[in-house]
Amino acid sequence: FKSKKRTIFFDTTCVLGPDRPQEVSYTDIKVIGNGSFGVVYQARLIDSQEMVAIKKVLQDKRFKNRELQIMRKLDHCNIVRLRFFFYSSGEKKDEVYLNLVLDFVPETVYRVARHFNKAKSIIPIIYVKVYMYQLFRSLAYIHSQGVCHRDIKPQNLLVDPETAILKLCDFGSAKQLIRGEPNVSYICSRYYRAPELIFGATDYTANIDIWSAGCVLAELLLGQPIFPGDSGVDQLVEIIKVLGTPTREQIREMNPNYTEFKFPQIKAHPWTKVFKPRSPPEAVALCSRLLEYTPVTRFSPLEACAHAFFDELRQPNARLPSGRQLPLLFNFSTTELSIQPQLNSTLIPPHARAQTSSSGTTPPPPNPKHSNWLPMSLQCHTVDRVAVNH
Repeated sequence: FKSKKRTIFFDTTCVLGPDRPQEVSYTDIKVIGNGSFGVVYQARLIDSQEMVAIKKVLQDKRFKNRELQIMRKLDHCNIVRLRFFFYSSGEKKDEVYLNLVLDFVPETVYRVARHFNKAKSIIPIIYVKVYMYQLFRSLAYIHSQGVCHRDIKPQNLLVDPETAILKLCDFGSAKQLIRGEPNVSYICSRYYRAPELIFGATDYTANIDIWSAGCVLAELLLGQPIFPGDSGVDQLVEIIKVLGTPTREQIREMNPNYTEFKFPQIKAHPWTKVFKPRSPPEAVALCSRLLEYTPVTRFSPLEACAHAFFDELRQPNARLPSGRQLPLLFNFSTTELSIQPQLNSTLIPPHARAQTSSSGTTPPPPNPKHSNWLPMSLQCHTVDRVAVNH
């Protein structure tokens, strides 16, 4: 990545077809982010002049990369798209890096919210609605594919400030949850961590993403995190300050094996007093249905989309503050429409019925045992090779 221009040989991947060789060149490479996972670069594809993001992570040869396997099968307008992937060698012997070439989206909900906070103003409620609606749409889709993101937070919500299009990114913690198979509980960024995770549950469901989304909504309304815990235990204290002490039944629903419960009895704080007086009542009501101790009683993603808080988005003349039209919100695929069909009449306003009927069909999830869905053999990592995801 040090050179100004780089040419890579790709394997083109169709959804259910074989890989085919392809050559792609890119330039204007610069670092735009880094973390424990690795480095993220911005680059320009020479042929199309499109900007892309390249996430470079150290590959453990002992394991298939879960992020790659999940991203290869996801196809949704509110999820950052995997365009290519390739392997590259590192400076140390036998060091191999996986490079994911993704859609480039310029901003994050975190930075947008911080911009308004620094200006001592609140983010316009129409943006809160548009962003949160698209987040719930992305969650409805990935959950229908059996995938739990496990790290929903404002930093992982990419947005284009002009169009207000949101795309969920960073599937580095994501996992296909299978009932009966244990999962690690030390997952998800602390402020957004569901209480069942704090209680050490290992058989949790995708409802942990719903809790995290509720925390994001609350943060956009408050201008600061709703549960800013300093540690895992303090995180639970912050939650109890708002929701009150969970009952024994609620604890059992979160983690049947938890027996060390010794918290003082605290009454729930009324939701209307948690938020500022000017907060829309519908937003407060939605938060209360997302931030529930009992995982199964939390709203599903599509139930959240159908909530009255988002009714403004379903109005035919709804616009962004700039006067620009809203992004496409009702172009549901048949996959999405089959998740909770009873909600479809609410989700699709009459003026948008054509938008949905022309949106096409999302391909069915591939069989993970199908050989085309396995990462390429690391034996050929000496040659930069990549897969293009159509």
